[in-house]
Amino acid sequence: MSAISRRIGLGLAARGEVDEVVAWSAAARTSGLDSVWVHDSYFERDAVSYVSAIASELGADERDDGFRIALGAVNPNTRHAVVLAMTGSALDEMAPGRIVMGIGTGLPLRLKQMGIPYAPDTAVQNVSKAMDQVRALWAGGRLPSATEGLPPIQPMFPPPHRIPLVIAAYRREFVQLAGEKADGYLARPAESIASLGGILRRLRAAAEAAGRDPDSIESAGYLLSLVDGSRREALNRAKREPFVIYMMSILGDVSLARAGFERELRDRIAAAWRAEEFHTAAELIPDELLDAFMLCGTAEQVAEGALAFHERAGLELPLLQPILQEEAQVGALLEAAEIYGRLPEAAAGRWGQALDDTEADGVAAAASAPALADERLSPADWLWRRVGATWEVLRPFSFTASLTPVAAGGALAWFDGRFDLGLYLLALLGGVLLHIGTNVVNEVYDVRQGIDTITSPRASHAVLKGRFTERGALQLAFVAFAAAVAVGVALIAFRGWPIVLLGLLGLAGGYFYTAPPFQYKFRALGLPLVFLLMGPLMTLGGYYAVSGQWSPVALVLSIPIGFLVTAILHGNEWRDIREDTRAGITTLSARIGREWAHYAYLSLTLGAYIVLALAVVAEVLPPATLLAILSLPFLVIVVRSAELGATGQARAIAMIDLQTARLHAAFGILLVIGLFAAELFR
Repeated sequence: MSAISRRIGLGLAARGEVDEVVAWSAAARTSGLDSVWVHDSYFERDAVSYVSAIASELGADERDDGFRIALGAVNPNTRHAVVLAMTGSALDEMAPGRIVMGIGTGLPLRLKQMGIPYAPDTAVQNVSKAMDQVRALWAGGRLPSATEGLPPIQPMFPPPHRIPLVIAAYRREFVQLAGEKADGYLARPAESIASLGGILRRLRAAAEAAGRDPDSIESAGYLLSLVDGSRREALNRAKREPFVIYMMSILGDVSLARAGFERELRDRIAAAWRAEEFHTAAELIPDELLDAFMLCGTAEQVAEGALAFHERAGLELPLLQPILQEEAQVGALLEAAEIYGRLPEAAAGRWGQALDDTEADGVAAAASAPALADERLSPADWLWRRVGATWEVLRPFSFTASLTPVAAGGALAWFDGRFDLGLYLLALLGGVLLHIGTNVVNEVYDVRQGIDTITSPRASHAVLKGRFTERGALQLAFVAFAAAVAVGVALIAFRGWPIVLLGLLGLAGGYFYTAPPFQYKFRALGLPLVFLLMGPLMTLGGYYAVSGQWSPVALVLSIPIGFLVTAILHGNEWRDIREDTRAGITTLSARIGREWAHYAYLSLTLGAYIVLALAVVAEVLPPATLLAILSLPFLVIVVRSAELGATGQARAIAMIDLQTARLHAAFGILLVIGLFAAELFR
């Protein structure tokens, strides 16, 4: 186990796979962290179950390293004090002497949704009473029955080791209660240094007034954190997350004032959040607001931010809580925790000036927030990042979707003896340029609609993470479209006005796929229009551009190609039904439901092979095109993924669009080879 000179913990939500959370907790212990805290968040999963799994796994290791496992927090409104005492006793048996229990009230909104009464006037008394009852039961004492005439409550479980009770509520009265009788205080997420400093000063004052040693009351607090390659990238990622937008929309008046922000800013963010206009809300959030209430940056910068909360606010135990609860982020926060333990005290100075002892007139955001400049990149590093961002936003792996139909149309023209190499290359280039423009515009408007989040299984997060600005991305798209027009003009010189019609259909179809006013992807029209545009239109267009003629055979050839390119999009829509529905988007997959979406996907992928075979049997296409059947191993992969996805295993179809793109590419390349071979060996 590594040694960390300063105490620091990890905060996790009760979500995702239990085994993952257990593994992350074990990694935190190995890294030398003080503790792991799992908070009860309605309506996700049960925090007690996660803590039980952690305690069972880690409690079996009897190393005396002091690593603690905390419920942070539960409440007596959804779990009676007797139930809390029972829970504590069971957990203590699994991990003796390691359990901590945070107690709050639960969110009033969530309680109301469940029909559980919440009385603000008696909330503090209820929590105080619950603490007394839990401690009495843990000591083996009996409680009087709540109903007169019934026997008292007798604990039938063994008394546990001492389990600290920590208050997890932010109202002034709860801070007072923590100072008077709790073992600690747990600060909520999204608290500024200025606000938390004031809370902890009140905590010490309450303890002293109650005749207690303030140093005997532990202070812990969740610090929402997001790690990326730079502070700029981390801030841009955070602003796009609905959870972050929500947290910024519920900041309290006092917290805002102490951090130097106006309520009106919070209210505008909240209005956009309630309207699910996440793009607008993200644009409203200034960097300084996130800097004041969260830790965003590199692992080193997050560590410096945690040290600032420790030194400036007096937070004894920072709890790094990932905004994105995933393997990479948890690993980055464990790295930040180790860095935190090695930092000299002066490092916190970069995150703001020391707080004034008074609470009046709040601390300006610039003073309490990090004054960290964005990294200074060398020209080579800047160029490398720009190239990487451009590659990501272009998504070159998808170009086969536009190359295949044009290549197949040109190959058919070769088979028919009407081939022109120069025009063939121009047609291929024009198809790719249209595809580039469509890809980039699609990404911009998916971000604006709030469809794309960091956890979305997308091939590109370039705009979402701020590696590409929206303006820069749209400029790139328009350059691609303009270049496609230039290619079209060259083709017009050889093939005349039909190229104008084909080009206009391609431009309009690509741009308005997600761009207003049509946005046909969001109106359940994406699948049929993609089939028409990237099946018949591009295959017939490729044939005409190369040969100057129209061909009914090209129309038949376009059907299996169109089926597979439509399957790429359909797999994407099927996988994203939940996210699209959340964003108010209606796709065909969402409209027909998951079961029929599964059947439709199988029909498209299997149908491509059936149509090809029938076309060969009918002697419409040459037998050599059956080379495409060699792509069957790719078909087996996507069908297996689809079958698993249909049983509810969402991970099985997480990359089904990429898998289908590989199938489409293999099928298309083999089909084109078959057409060229048919002419060579005829």
